[in-house]
Amino acid sequence: MACPDLAAASGGSNSTTASMPLYAAPIKIYPRSVTGRYDRWRWVMVWLTQAFFYGMPWLAWNGRQAMLFDLETRRFYVFGLMLFPQDFIYLAALLVISALGLFLFTAVAGRLWCGYACPQTVYTEMFMWIERRLEGDRGARMRLDKAPWSLDKLWRKGAKHLAWGLLALATGFSFVGYFTPIRELASSTAALQLSGWTVFWILFYAGLTYGNAGWVREQMCKYICPYARFQSALIDKDSLIITYDAARGEPRGSRPRHTEARAIGRGDCVDCTLCVQVCPTGIDIRKGLQNECIGCAACIDACDAVMDKLGAPKGLIRYATAQGMERGWTGLQMLRQVLRPRVLVYFTVLSAVSIAFVASLASRAPYQVDVLKDRAALARLGEDGGIENLYRIHIGNRSEQRQTVRLQAAGLPGLQVLGPSEVVLEPAGIASLPVRLALPQDQAAAAGRGSHPVQLTVSRVDGRKSDQASAAASFYVPD
Repeated sequence: MACPDLAAASGGSNSTTASMPLYAAPIKIYPRSVTGRYDRWRWVMVWLTQAFFYGMPWLAWNGRQAMLFDLETRRFYVFGLMLFPQDFIYLAALLVISALGLFLFTAVAGRLWCGYACPQTVYTEMFMWIERRLEGDRGARMRLDKAPWSLDKLWRKGAKHLAWGLLALATGFSFVGYFTPIRELASSTAALQLSGWTVFWILFYAGLTYGNAGWVREQMCKYICPYARFQSALIDKDSLIITYDAARGEPRGSRPRHTEARAIGRGDCVDCTLCVQVCPTGIDIRKGLQNECIGCAACIDACDAVMDKLGAPKGLIRYATAQGMERGWTGLQMLRQVLRPRVLVYFTVLSAVSIAFVASLASRAPYQVDVLKDRAALARLGEDGGIENLYRIHIGNRSEQRQTVRLQAAGLPGLQVLGPSEVVLEPAGIASLPVRLALPQDQAAAAGRGSHPVQLTVSRVDGRKSDQASAAASFYVPD
């Protein structure tokens, strides 16, 4: 797609300008494999995150799946905690805590999340491992892509995409297993009795995994993910980033092994470009910090290996802070800058929100109580001359045990609950029943005409004082 002729658009004469493409075709990146301490840490994170993701749906808890977001029954289980749609506030709080945690982590450690634990990075690492095993390392993959189609190329490419597809399907299956009991899902899959929607969602998430980790890869980090765009507002000169020591590395140039660089007027960088070849986003870290850098430290491992071969000290490319590099600080001096105002503000706000979240969960009432007043008759005269009000009360059991609860009323002297005052609640069940509140004639006269606030309390029989929940209502006394 080309731009229109600018001269013609402005009403100019016969002069024309060259058309310019609006979109540039992405250049395929062939990251080279690298080994080193940071590469080992990345794989530790791959194993930990995937052990959690694939294993958690199979973990049992109290006879059910430990973590299950059952949309059909509208119940959400997280170990011993059971939540309902009306507990959506907790999800909002978790999102706020996650955002604040990301702000704090970025201010201190830069984009380490991106480089080691982000799902895009983790699955891209897994897909590239498969690619290297079947097609070879960087040079072999480049030659294979340029080579004409042959039986060897066909089976290598086919085997790679087959393995990618199987891994993607396992990922989609596991993801759906968080919303549908995974053991039932596995049985239905084995019997080929999956519903159309279940098949759709498995294939949908499998397709996302296959596309993002197999094809999109660094394009997600460079153009789609918003985190790269606002990270500059979260980091400062004391945030940990990957840096190139230009004072030590320049001027670049090759030299024989075990030759002192300064003796021949060179820096320690031999311009081997391995730091560029191993970068999963294809940047040159020697040009400084860039939005595309995900902090994975592959360039550090590559450069350290070169320095070892040359007999030079490691750390030409390393984790450091911008201010630490400018002033030549040691690691301890840079560590002392962690407790700075920006970090303390993030930490204080995050701690306050987290404490409030935990306290709210700990003090969460064991029952959900809703009271609806009968609007057909605000009040009526009882058989003994007292005043009665009618209500409809809904009681939700937030536990997975059968409960017997007692209804009590408070707010006016002499107020009583007429009829059965004890109710049996099934596990995670909801009971809906009519309730009559009665006020003797003399207490009604003392209370006076009008609406009076009262409280209905549901408490567990023989339970602790904390095992109760209340709901506000109003009691109307007529003339």
